[in-house]
Amino acid sequence: MVNPLLKAPEGPPSDVEDIKERSNYLRGTLVESMLEPLSAGISDDDNRLMKHHGSYLQDDRDLRNERQKQKLEPAYQFMLRVRLAGGVATPAQWLTMDDLAHKYGNGTLKLTTRETFQIHGILKWNMKKTIQEIHASMMDTIAACGDVNRNVMATSNPDLSEVHTEVHDWARQLSDHLLPRTRAYHEIWLDEEKVITTEEVETEPMYGPLYLPRKFKIGIAVPPSNDVDVFSQDLGFIAIVENNQLIGFNVAIGGGMGMSHGDTQTYPQVAKVIGFVTPDQILDVAEKIITIQRDYGNRSVRKYARFKYTVDRLGLENVVEELESRLGWKLQEKREFKFDHNGDRYGWVKGVKGKWHFTMFVEGGRIIDYPDYKLMTAIREIAKVHTGDFRLTSNQNLIVGNVSSQKKKKIEQIIEQYGLSDGMKHSAIRRSALACVALPTCGLAMAEAERYLPSLMDKIDEIVDENGLRNKEITIRMTGCPNGCARHALGEIGFIGKSVGKYNMYLGAAHDGSRLSKMYRENIGEAEILNELRVLLSRYAKERQENEHFGDFVIRAGIIKETTDGTNFHAS
Repeated sequence: MVNPLLKAPEGPPSDVEDIKERSNYLRGTLVESMLEPLSAGISDDDNRLMKHHGSYLQDDRDLRNERQKQKLEPAYQFMLRVRLAGGVATPAQWLTMDDLAHKYGNGTLKLTTRETFQIHGILKWNMKKTIQEIHASMMDTIAACGDVNRNVMATSNPDLSEVHTEVHDWARQLSDHLLPRTRAYHEIWLDEEKVITTEEVETEPMYGPLYLPRKFKIGIAVPPSNDVDVFSQDLGFIAIVENNQLIGFNVAIGGGMGMSHGDTQTYPQVAKVIGFVTPDQILDVAEKIITIQRDYGNRSVRKYARFKYTVDRLGLENVVEELESRLGWKLQEKREFKFDHNGDRYGWVKGVKGKWHFTMFVEGGRIIDYPDYKLMTAIREIAKVHTGDFRLTSNQNLIVGNVSSQKKKKIEQIIEQYGLSDGMKHSAIRRSALACVALPTCGLAMAEAERYLPSLMDKIDEIVDENGLRNKEITIRMTGCPNGCARHALGEIGFIGKSVGKYNMYLGAAHDGSRLSKMYRENIGEAEILNELRVLLSRYAKERQENEHFGDFVIRAGIIKETTDGTNFHAS
């Protein structure tokens, strides 16, 4: 029975909907485009489809003007993203990614805020070989981007190893269950033979031929750690643990960080908890929620197409009623839970079964050999002897996980030799900072983020030290545009790129990731940023209450108004 209260927005479909409809289940002309020898790029239509295969076509914007002067096409290259549910990889898989980054990429790896790998700088002619080698290592790039469910995140906290193992298994099951069923990826990249009359027999039972109106993100958190920023997800599962046993999950829907400058109809949003389910019910819940977004999301204007807008437009109660109708059963009442942080815990931690875990700080998530800090080489050496796993965290850091007592001494020697513990000497505020890639490869970036934040943090550290706040965690997030890849609106201090060297500055998000920030200053440069922080951090040092976080302080002190919901994010 169709609920008359639920309707998709009216309007002609966007150009992307037309591309998907003509694509024959995400095939398009990708085979021909990748074989075309005259250009390192591909058509815009195929690039839109390429996202569903885990990649974006980019160009090096540092070289753009010079190449234009020389009448050369842009320095096209591909970014390739891996599907890595829960962020857990084997040492062999790490070595594969390291090798591919050097053989076909720019010699670096990016640890993303969704707990997976990105390789940048791959030329068109090397894409198929790269994907095939990733596949041979038992990983893939299917649905790592595009209008589908993307990489499923899960808590990285090694203190809860038994629960983490179970939660990671559910993340993996969700990731597999929600994959597109088209064989396009296997045909194009892995040389699988096409099924005869594919157009007639192929179906997408959950997504349909047009897939989703926009991307869809899922994360699973285990309290008290909200390290996956569960309220930023389209669909979040909050693990409920009793007597050290996972009994189920609270379900939260309608989160998302992206927006557009100057358009107040776009806004970040936090997910709302709607009930509780047992572990065996989460695959059904996720599938039915995705079908609601498939049927009622905005397919006319993509910037209004995320699930958060669908929920806000239709009404939370109506969406829950529709969900329960599709499930054929009702959600249970939500259970009590409490988050107290959303960052990583650094250094060695002993978990269950005698295993050890070492969390290292990776500034900006960039794995690279610096002149005086051979980070990439060090992790490669660890991978050669390690028999446990690597866990990529949502804070762009790395955990050397499940280290046996026998291997711990050797790994400690490598850590000491290469100074991998030195990151713990940084200020707590620096260790809590995230940045998206931004320039030079992201085509959407309006300002620097990853390349700029370290130098800004050097100057912020001076203010922090002057005020005795070196060990006080304050979350900082910087993005080169308002799309939200580093979850800017959940930073107690947030910076969103507005133009070259200029940022909008936001304050007041909750330290545990449960409340959004609000704009404090618009379009300011470094000098103004530092002047503002000099005043704010001085006041915080002198006036804060016991155990009061910075985001709570600026609201209590009347410096910024509280954002109670994404719908009043822009209200002054």
